Amino acid sequence: MTAMTPEGLGEWAGPILSGALTTVEIAVLAYAIGLLLGLLGAGAKLSPWAPLRGLATAYSTLIRAVPELLLILLLYYAGGQALDALLAYLGMAGAVQITGFATAVGVLAFVQGAYMTEVFRGAILAIPRGQLEAASAFGFSRWARFHRIVLPGMLPNALPGMSNLWLILIKDTALISVIGFNELFFTIQQAAASSRAYFLFYAAAGVIYLLMTLSSTALFARLERYVRRGQPTEA
Repeated sequence: MTAMTPEGLGEWAGPILSGALTTVEIAVLAYAIGLLLGLLGAGAKLSPWAPLRGLATAYSTLIRAVPELLLILLLYYAGGQALDALLAYLGMAGAVQITGFATAVGVLAFVQGAYMTEVFRGAILAIPRGQLEAASAFGFSRWARFHRIVLPGMLPNALPGMSNLWLILIKDTALISVIGFNELFFTIQQAAASSRAYFLFYAAAGVIYLLMTLSSTALFARLERYVRRGQPTEA
């Protein structure tokens, strides 16, 4: 059968490439939003204000405890109904439809933010306290202290965890296939089912995910070398 040959794979090359690009788009957007949520969460957990610490702790604890797949199903199938009920309560008419793309980015970003919160919190705590005290003594504003002291000091410690979370995120995008959204894994499933060339297409998916992982690992390794420039290294 031609479907069992590379020619059969070639017929699906366009859709698979499109699915791979969609996967990258979801991952990049979710990661960027997760970074912002993580910074806010880490700042809240380190805040002297107890209610803010409690809110951040509840967020990071609850989100990390619930499977991503459950959150995806809840948002996609129940999120629109919840928003409709809220609009009706506010006296506003309208039917809200949450797309698969919005579900993917929203859920994965929220999950990434919970894990990033702990990564950034640990990285900030690893900064020598004397540096922060010196910045305060010199009258640095909060923003100046953040981008001159906190950010350069935390990045070398945070990057390994950030790299791991990015690699996990790439693989977690495959969970979106359960709602029928045309990302990489869902497209591969369609191709394999229509051609019955299961090994060929699932092996191709493995190769694509592997290429994404290897290129990401190389990029983060280069970034870590850059942020660690000037630091003493072990012999």
